[in-house]
Formats: sequence, C-alpha cells, structure tokens
Amino acid sequence: MSKTFINISFRLTVMMMACAVCYATDPIIQTSFTADPAPLVHDGVVYLYTGHDDDNAPPGQSRFLMRDWLCYSSTDMVNWTDHGAVVSLKTFPWAVQENDAWASHVIKRNGKFYFYASVSVPGWPKNVIAVAVADHPLGPFKDTLGRPLIDKKTGYIDPAAFIDDDGQAYLYWGNPHIWYVKLNENMISYSGDIIQEPTKPDNYQEGPWVYKRDGWYYMVYASTCCPEGIGYAMSDSPTGPWVYKGYIMRPDRRSTGNHPGVIEYKGKWYVFGFNFKLNFALTDQHHERRSVCVAEIQYNPDGTIQQLPWWEEVDAVKQSEPLNPYVRVEAETIAWSEGMKSEPSSAGGMNVYPTRDGAYIKVQGVDFGDEGAGAFTASIALDTQADAMKNTVIALHLDNVGGPLIGAVPVSYSGGQWKRETIAISQATGVRDLYFVFKGAAAGNHVKFDYWQFSKKGDTP
Repeated sequence: MSKTFINISFRLTVMMMACAVCYATDPIIQTSFTADPAPLVHDGVVYLYTGHDDDNAPPGQSRFLMRDWLCYSSTDMVNWTDHGAVVSLKTFPWAVQENDAWASHVIKRNGKFYFYASVSVPGWPKNVIAVAVADHPLGPFKDTLGRPLIDKKTGYIDPAAFIDDDGQAYLYWGNPHIWYVKLNENMISYSGDIIQEPTKPDNYQEGPWVYKRDGWYYMVYASTCCPEGIGYAMSDSPTGPWVYKGYIMRPDRRSTGNHPGVIEYKGKWYVFGFNFKLNFALTDQHHERRSVCVAEIQYNPDGTIQQLPWWEEVDAVKQSEPLNPYVRVEAETIAWSEGMKSEPSSAGGMNVYPTRDGAYIKVQGVDFGDEGAGAFTASIALDTQADAMKNTVIALHLDNVGGPLIGAVPVSYSGGQWKRETIAISQATGVRDLYFVFKGAAAGNHVKFDYWQFSKKGDTP
C-alpha cells in the first residue's frame, strides 16, 4: 500500500467523521469530477447534466481538461444514478475537439430536449454556443445545425434557456456581461437582436440561470471573482431590469468558482453549485477538478432567498423518498462512494468498479420493509485469475462501512463476462443505509459491478 493512498484515505476518513451527514450528500458525485451543474426535472425524475473535469487536469487555476458532458439522475435527491457521457465534443465535429466542453444547459419543449453548450471553433478567439437535440433526456443528442447557434458577439460562455408562461423562450449567457436573445419556437434559431442586458447586477460574473416563481423572475449567477459565490437578482420581466438582492451563498476561499442551477422538485427548491472538496482530499494543489453539490433553498415572504452557508457547512439535503431494493437497481446508483469509478458497461449503460481493497458504495435510505429481505442477486464480472483476486467478495453492511454484515457475494473469475450471483440474506429489515464493501479487490479495473436486486423472504430470486 502506497504512502499516497494512505494519506488520501486518512483525509477522507477524517472529513467523514467530522461531518458524517452532510458528507453523504456533498458533493453528490464522487466517481468523476463534475462541474457547472444543469438540473432538469422531467416525468418525476431529476436529470443532472454536468461538465466533466478530467482526473488528469494539470495543476493551476483555469487549467481545465474537459471533453464531454455527463448526466446523472435521481428520484430522491440523495442517490444518484450515473448515465455517463451523453454529449461530447464529437457531437459537434466542427468545434475544437481538445479541451472546450464548457458549461451546458438542457431544456424541454414540444417533446424534445435541447442541449446548449459553450464550445470553441478553429480560428475564433471567443467561445460560441452550440445546440444539440434529442427525443429523450439521455439522448442520443444530435447536432442539427452543423454550426454555432450564437457566434457573432463576445462572451459566449455559460448558456441558459428559459421558457416564459406565454411560450416565449430566451437564451442567456455571458462573462462579464449578460447577453440574451429571443429563441424561436423551434429552439434552434432566434429572432431579433442579441442584447447586452444594461442592468447587470452589482456582482454578476458568469453562469446566469433564469427561472420564475410566484410572479417573480430570478436570475441566479456566479458572483464576484475570485473566489465566486452565488448571487441573485429579481425582476418583473424576463428581460429585466434586474435588481440585485444579495447572496444565496457568499464567496469562499475554498473554491474559485460556483456555477449555479436551480430547480423545484416535489415541492422543494434546490440550488446546485460546486466545490473542490474531493480535489483537496487528494492533493494540496489546486487543479480544476470540481465536484457538484446541492442544497435546499428557502424563500422569505417577499420572495427573497435566505442565504446559505458554504457547501462544507450547509445542511444535508433530506431524502425525499426511500429506495425500493426489490426492483433492479443499477450499481452506479450512489449516495456516497470511496475508491470507486464508473465506466460504460459491455451490457449497456454503465457499471462501477473498485480501484482498491476496501472501496465501497453507500446507498442511502433503502426500505427493506417489516418482513425484510431473504436473498440478494448481483451482476458481476471478473476478468483476471490472479491470486490476489481469489478471495474477493462484495460484503453487504447496514448503517455504516463496519455495520451489521447481512451477506457477502463471492466474486469468481468469469472471463470478463457478466454473471449473476445470488446469496441468502438475513437481518435486512426497515429503512437502512446499505453499503457495498469490496474486500480483497486488488488495484486496477478487474471487478465490475453492473446491477443488484433483493428478494423478499419467501420470494424466488
């Protein structure tokens, strides 16, 4: 075991002990570095689109390494399912293909989903805005224009779309100014002039996000720089004038950026942003390796928003409903993990794998019911016969990593092919947190975990 690994594990353990509840949900994604959150609610599901900071992003501020956009989904705001990259720079073959998969936004209209993103084109000094279209929130997204949607002014980063109650759609963007244009109903063209908003809020920096609540229009944005907080302004019109109202979250030296997204879901309002918590758990150096976070927001009677503490101190988001373990659950459905990564699965979708012995996944609020579970089935693959892997098991614990052991799934060589393993289970009753702990797994990508499902006592797996 390397000294580097011991140091990383120690830091994460200390952080979890210091804030066990909030750390389970903040940051909400741990298998990849994620940034610039763009949440969308559709058919009772939250789809979270994010930028993707490569693990190998070099040290130093503003040194990004971004080639694609990821998507996650949740129905309880705590457990998030990884759907991998749903759009990449290859979606826009006319764009620079190296390192410009910047902030995105997704909106639904007339049964289609429109993905707006900031990219670059060869020979153009500023970013432009591209648009891709899909029939499903997970794609496939296709570039329908073959060129930028917006490319004739400066400051083309951080697009955000909004459709007003009268059906008029708008696209906003910009750093350090706010620009907007009226989109046509097809959402891939616009009418009228591109306008620079003249009443830019006092501390606007970038990342505008516009929504409407109780007759008020809100513009939430990354404020100041640097570091960035989350500020907001209000208006009685989607085109302003915007009146600055303060911070949702003040800037903090622990994060240079804080790109926001806001949704209402199941009667509650949530703001998404990001911090560098996972980066600094690995190194003292600043890399552009960000991690998306979420917090519930509260409104005052006059419509203003109550200020939140910084992400590391914010209260954990409450789970909106328990998870049903008696249906197929993707293994990449995670509330918290350590030592785990995800990848496209040969069976379709995604799978996860441990990078070391002791890696684990936490699934929060699993409802086993009063009678409880009698069996557990997992789809697993192992591609090596190395002696170091012969005693590998996936241990199932309740409540915490070292909590009650309810069963252990043996991981045997399968030639890399998917194999279903079923074991008997005991003591799994009530609503509990479930931990999958990979014991005996050597470093490397050898043990693959695709999906799992429990069976009730007396039922046939």
